Amino acid sequence: MSLLGDILHTLLEKRNRSKLPHRRNDLSITELTKELIGSPGETYSQKLAQDIIKSYEALAENEKIKFFQHLAHYMDIDPVSVRNALSDYEQDKSKKTYKVYMQAVEPARQELFRRINRVPGATKNLVQMRAELLSFSDADPSLQALDLDFQHLFYSWFNRGFLVLRRISWDSSAHILEKIIEYESVHAIDSWDDLRRRLEPDDRRCFAFFHPAIPDEPLIFVEVALTNGIPSSVKALLAEDRTSLNAEAANTSVFYSISNCQKGLTGISFGNSLIKQVAANLSTELENLKTFVTLSPIPGLNKWLKGKKVTIKSNQHEPAKAMAAYYLLNAKGQDGLPYDPVSRFHLSNGASIYALHLDADLSDKGMAQSRGVMVNYLYDLKYVDNNHESFERNNIIHATSGVKSIANSISIKQ
Repeated sequence: MSLLGDILHTLLEKRNRSKLPHRRNDLSITELTKELIGSPGETYSQKLAQDIIKSYEALAENEKIKFFQHLAHYMDIDPVSVRNALSDYEQDKSKKTYKVYMQAVEPARQELFRRINRVPGATKNLVQMRAELLSFSDADPSLQALDLDFQHLFYSWFNRGFLVLRRISWDSSAHILEKIIEYESVHAIDSWDDLRRRLEPDDRRCFAFFHPAIPDEPLIFVEVALTNGIPSSVKALLAEDRTSLNAEAANTSVFYSISNCQKGLTGISFGNSLIKQVAANLSTELENLKTFVTLSPIPGLNKWLKGKKVTIKSNQHEPAKAMAAYYLLNAKGQDGLPYDPVSRFHLSNGASIYALHLDADLSDKGMAQSRGVMVNYLYDLKYVDNNHESFERNNIIHATSGVKSIANSISIKQ
C-alpha cells in the first residue's frame, strides 16, 4: 500500500503542476509578491511563496532594504480608501460596510505574510525576515510601520495558547543543547561541562517555550537553581565545586537567567507566562518550595549614572548598593516606566524588588553594568496579579521597606 500510495502521490503532483499557470522564471521578488497577492489558487500560491522565500534569502543586504521599502510604500494602506470606508460605515453600520472598512485598514503586506506562512516551515523564515528588518528600521523610519505589521501578526501566531513548555535536560537533543549555549544572554555558558552543571544536577532545572511551527528552536528559556534560602551571589550558584542539593529539600526556586532566543520576536512577550508556568509546575512537583525569586543583573545602572551628581545622605549603606536601590526605584524612561530593561520586565510581570547584593557578579560584564551589584525580584504567587495590575495601570513599583530605606540614603541629580 505504501508503494501504491507513493505512485498515486507522484501522479497527482504531476497533474497539479500541469495545471499551474505558466510563469516566467525571471520574475523579481517584488513581481513575485504582486503575483502572490493576486493568486486565487492554493497550489500555485504555495509555489510563489516558496519562490519569494528563496529569492529573499539570495538578496544582498542593500537589496533586502529595497525589498522592505517596496513593501512599506507600495503595499501600504490607502488613506483615501480608509476615510471613504469609515464614512460609509458611520452612515450605515452594516456587515457589508464594516467588511469594506476592515479590508481598507489592513495593508496588503499583511495578507502577503499570511500567504507566505502557508508554506511549511515559513514561520521561521518570516521571524528571521523581521529580525533583519529590525536592523534596518532604526535608520529608515519609513520601515517602522512595516515592523508593526509583523508584530500584529506575530502577536496572534505566537500567543500563549500555541506555546509548548518543555523541560531542557542533559538528555535533550544535541541540537537543542547547542541552541541553549548559543542563546544564553545573561551568564555565558563557557563549555559543555558548564552546561552540564546547569542541567544535570538534581537541584537544577531549565525550561523553554517552543512553538509547533518552529519545533527545533526555543523562543525563550529560564535557568533555575533550587536552593535553601535566597542566594546573594551568582558565582556561588554556578561554582564548579559546589555541592548539589536534593531537590526535595529545597525551599527556594531561583530564576537566575532568562534569555529570549529570537530577535525577530522582539516585543512579543513570553517571559510573564514562562515564569508563572514554571513556578506553578515546580510548586506542584516540589511541595517544600515556598519562595520564588530571581538573581538578576542591573544592566542599565552604570550607563544611567554617567554625568550625574551623587550625594551621600547617610553612611549607613554601601554607596554602590545605595545607587542601585535609588536607580531601581526612581530612574524612569521617557514613557514613565523604569529605565532598567530587566527591572521593567520583572515588575511588569508582578514581581517586587526584594533585596540588593554587593559583589554578586564580579565578572567583567557584571562590573561594567552595575559595579557587581545584583538584585532579587520576588515572585510572591499570592500577589503577582495585583502587583502586575498596579504597575501597568499606575506605574507603581513594589519593593521591600529595606530597599526603600537604602534608596533614601542617597541623592542623585543630573
